[in-house]
Formats: sequence, C-alpha cells, structure tokens
Amino acid sequence: MLYWLMKYVILGPLLRLIFRPQVEGLHHLPATGPVILASNHLSFSDSIFTPLVVPRKVTFIAKAEYFTGKGIKGWLTKAFFAGTGCIPVDRSGGRAAQAALDTQLAVLRAGGVAGIYPEGTRSPDGRLFRGKTGVARLALVSGAPVVPMAMLNSDEIQPTGQLVPNLGRVRIRFGAPLDFSRYAGMAGDRFVERAVTDEIMYELMELSGREYVDMYAVKLKNPPPVDRSPVAA
Repeated sequence: MLYWLMKYVILGPLLRLIFRPQVEGLHHLPATGPVILASNHLSFSDSIFTPLVVPRKVTFIAKAEYFTGKGIKGWLTKAFFAGTGCIPVDRSGGRAAQAALDTQLAVLRAGGVAGIYPEGTRSPDGRLFRGKTGVARLALVSGAPVVPMAMLNSDEIQPTGQLVPNLGRVRIRFGAPLDFSRYAGMAGDRFVERAVTDEIMYELMELSGREYVDMYAVKLKNPPPVDRSPVAA
C-alpha cells in the first residue's frame, strides 16, 4: 500500500512534474509474470526513477540498516525505502549473496518484477563495469526473462555525493527481453553464469552508450593498499 501511495499520491506526481521522465522501449517489459529488470547503476536516484516509470511494482533489495534506524530520521528512512519497493537484506554475513538471491527468487516466484544492478554498486565514474554473476544465477534458477534497462543520465541529475538533485529531464531506455532458457538446469556452472552475465552487460552497454570496463567497480572504489615498505638492498 505504501509503495502505491508514494508512487501515485505522495512523491510520484511531484517527481514526474520536476524531472519529466523520457522513457524509450517500455513496451519491452511484460505486463504480467516474473521479470528480472537488470540496470546499470549511476546514481542513488536510480531506485527512485525506476519505480516512477515502470507501471508494475519493482522490488529491489537494500541494506537492513536502512530499516532499523531510531527516531524520526530512522522512521523516515524506513518509510522511504519501503515506499520505493525495497526489501531489507542483511548483507554483512557470509551468506549475504544467498540471502539477496533468495529474496529476489521469492519475488519472482510470486510473479513479480525483481530489480537488480548487476555491477553490484554505483559506477564510480559513469562507465559500465563488469557484472557479478548473481543476475545470471537468478535468471537460471527462476527461468524468468531478463529485461535490460539503461539509466542514461541519472548521474547528471544526481551525481554521487550530492544530496539535492539537479533539475533536468531524466532519460531511461529499455531493451528487448533476454531469454536464457537454453541454459535450463545449468545454474551453478560458473562458465555458463559468466556467459549469461556478459550477455546482459553487453546489452546494457549497447543501450546506455557507456564505455565498458572489464573489471569490478568495487575494485576501482577500493583499490588494494600500496606496499610502501622499504626494499632491501
């Protein structure tokens, strides 16, 4: 209920008026049935603009900490993330990835739309980075089609670290559904999962027009420490 109130009554009308979303290819998203919506990730606002333009409810996962804050701020944070279709998942433990997968599988088995950012984090510089294979595993286990979605300029609307977004027209592009039924029963095969993930990332590269970098974004964000110990003579 909160999701639809946020979308159509509280925030949605205002956001549509301010950011005037320009959407291409939305007809590619099936009207019913389980769907994986795989998107590049440029800005915090991606998880706001996506539910704004997609007629069906889109479910993303979010850190459990967003739902456990105290006081008014904690309540507002929880209400915001719940209202934008996020489900809390504890990502601190060793089973974090499996917990996220199980959560999204439940969404798909109920016939819903599971939103996922294959890069695993926001792009640090606007380029498209190597996808993690969780999206492939989700597709292979669920059998759901994958619809690629490209955020084209959300990093210009709200750059990383900027609290108040810039005024501008947000642009989003959807691609044709990708069917991976030819790999049925092959979930867990790391070569197949890598091939599926790379196919999805290729479509995102084509849709977004962004440069592709064959490395994980998290490595660029958190480079290994430089060994500054003196070299023995």
